[in-house]
Amino acid sequence: MDNRPIGFFDSGLGGLTSVYELHKLLPEEKVIYYGDTARTPYGSKSPDTIRRFATQIVDYLVSKNPKMIIIACNTVTSWALDSLRERYPELPILGVIRPTVRKVVNDGCKRVGVIATKATINSDVYGKSLKAMEPGIEVYSLACPAVVPLVEEGFTDTKIMELTVKHYMDDFVKENKFENLILGCTHYPLIAEHLNKLYPDIRLYNSSAEVIKDAKDILERNDMLACGSDLTDRYYASDLSENFIAMTDYLFAGTDFRVKFVKLED
Repeated sequence: MDNRPIGFFDSGLGGLTSVYELHKLLPEEKVIYYGDTARTPYGSKSPDTIRRFATQIVDYLVSKNPKMIIIACNTVTSWALDSLRERYPELPILGVIRPTVRKVVNDGCKRVGVIATKATINSDVYGKSLKAMEPGIEVYSLACPAVVPLVEEGFTDTKIMELTVKHYMDDFVKENKFENLILGCTHYPLIAEHLNKLYPDIRLYNSSAEVIKDAKDILERNDMLACGSDLTDRYYASDLSENFIAMTDYLFAGTDFRVKFVKLED
């Protein structure tokens, strides 16, 4: 038994979708979450800047004594996972990409689309990882840079978002004819309803959910599951936007949580 919390972080509120999946699968676990809402989005930033921001956040989370850290961000996983593991070799640090790739390959997918931020697409981490596990797989990748800012500004369930999804996806789907789509950003489960409505024949893979399955396996193998913890979930953000607070209220209604402003040094 280990009642220490699990640390999560993201460039903004998208990583809350991973926390939501944790609460569904492992309701006894407690969370420390940091959303870098003042500096979002990360997808258009340089790899060096992404690594610097990620290191600042992980240093802060480590000061809270977590038993595990989950990088609830595909962009950070793409560019900073290895350096963060080198910095904290004794701490389990999980990224969202490998669990998703493994699920897609195990399901026998042959043609796969990937939508993500510019930084994740430019890294080609999904394409390289998928082909490393299944050389014959066909991968089609597309950056959708407007989605994260729209989610962060509260436009998720709007006609504006639906039109944005259509703008990016219509030609992408028509030209490549894939049957499976990786949501390569933890903000993107929040637009899954639009995707399902517009492209009902495409199967979606949710990186926010797949990493939680890996976390469960690691915690079980190492006897680290929580039991009867008296801690409460704690949420921190570098800018307490109304939308961040509204999203925590929406996803975690009825639970005991606190949101606190913490700005990290640039």
